[in-house]
Amino acid sequence: MKKNPSKLKVMDAASALFFQKGFHGTSVRDIAEKAAVNVSLISYYFNSKQGLLEYGVTQYYETYLKAIEETLQKTENDTELERLKKLINTIIQYKQINHQFSCFIHRELSLDSVFVREMAVTYIAKENYYIRETFYAVLKPQKQLAMDRDFLLMQLKGMIITPYVLQNEWKNQVVGEESHKLFVKKYVHSINNWLDFIVQ
Repeated sequence: MKKNPSKLKVMDAASALFFQKGFHGTSVRDIAEKAAVNVSLISYYFNSKQGLLEYGVTQYYETYLKAIEETLQKTENDTELERLKKLINTIIQYKQINHQFSCFIHRELSLDSVFVREMAVTYIAKENYYIRETFYAVLKPQKQLAMDRDFLLMQLKGMIITPYVLQNEWKNQVVGEESHKLFVKKYVHSINNWLDFIVQ
């Protein structure tokens, strides 16, 4: 199916503005001006700002989960640790490619709302399942890990989301496409070192 360039322009504009000003601080008129489109075009495609948000989040998570599933399928014959490392690389790469929307979504997830609860029971539950099962497969049945594995999982998930929750800490390190690639490489390497340490 052919992608609609006007729709993509609107989504890119909305993503940048939601990141800068938040959902409630952004108006449909702001989005229309940034995308250089008529306000009526946004109503035509998305009905409302809420509809635009729901469309954006759905597209983000469906593409994200598809990338995770494809990585897990391609790595079925790898060792458990290699499989997990490749999964983490896919996750960080996707979040970094969609940096502004990733930061916006993680900021929204810190709030309690009907929308967040709806996301939690669908997309986030699936993401958590994939990460948890792949991570637990790596941990050897050692006595201390039986109690600690949930805490270790929490640490791993914390590392995965930290650059997108605390984006101000990282903003000077990531300017332009090449620095995004370098950030992914270095950050994934750092997580891999932690994994090597806990599974040795």
